[in-house]
Amino acid sequence: MAMTADVKDELSRLPVVKACCRKAEVSATLRFAGGLHIVGGRIVIEAELDTASAARRLRQAISSVYGHESELIVVNPNGIRRATHYVVRVIQGGEALARQAGLIDLKGRPVRGLPPRVVNGSVCDAESAWRGAFLAHGSLTEPGRSGALEVSCPGSEAALALVGAARRLGISAKAREARGVDRVVIRDGDAIGALLTLLGAHDAFMQWEERRMRREVRATANRLANFDDANLRRSVRAAVAAGARVERAMEILGEDIPDHLQQAGRLRVEHKQASLEELGQLADPPMTKDAVAGRIRRLLAMADKRAEELNIPNTEAVLTPDMLEE
Repeated sequence: MAMTADVKDELSRLPVVKACCRKAEVSATLRFAGGLHIVGGRIVIEAELDTASAARRLRQAISSVYGHESELIVVNPNGIRRATHYVVRVIQGGEALARQAGLIDLKGRPVRGLPPRVVNGSVCDAESAWRGAFLAHGSLTEPGRSGALEVSCPGSEAALALVGAARRLGISAKAREARGVDRVVIRDGDAIGALLTLLGAHDAFMQWEERRMRREVRATANRLANFDDANLRRSVRAAVAAGARVERAMEILGEDIPDHLQQAGRLRVEHKQASLEELGQLADPPMTKDAVAGRIRRLLAMADKRAEELNIPNTEAVLTPDMLEE
């Protein structure tokens, strides 16, 4: 997941000036990485992140934008978690922050999607919401057949809200459920590149494009190599089949073969895997491949006609299934 770490590191250092964008990012980060808990009759907010830089960014934003203090708890790897996680917890003022960030409505009920001001906000709010969601639970896999940008969501409502935010950015994203977890997935390479640029991960976008182009060039080269290899095998099989037919033709005709056809036939029999062009170069004097093909074609036609007159197997009778494979 090196690409994921690079993107999150770059996004966590991105300066954001507009207040509405900072609020939208905090709201999305808390919604996708956090949860509301009732402790001693008070609302406590917790957001679990997988990078220290994202946790620091969230704490700084909570303090500077909303004026609330938070604490950071480091959760070391154990049997369930393979990596260190960072929990940002707000105890004092947790309910006030929940209202300010749009995690609960005016009646104190949890908001299941994204806050209305983010859903109905400007394009920059949609960008910031995606940035916060990716910092919370996003991943980016290497370009290729299984390459994708993906965000794990706390519920189907949040997934649909994120899909709507992507649509406002002109990007097609799909919500789906896998193994009991709602996810928003983008698989198109151009769309992934466009979203990385909009979020501000320009360096990560350049890395993504470079790896994507390298993989496409390698795939194209492999396809061409396989195509050439298949063509070569077909050519060799055709040459061997033609050699076997010519050998049978010379048996049928015996001494009744014109000299110019006999020369072409002998070249074909003696060099069964050579191409027509190579046979033409071996002739004395040299001939074009069309001239060689024409002479061999006439030789076979003459032999097949003689075989029909004598009621004996013609030149095609010597062909085996291996020679006839496509």
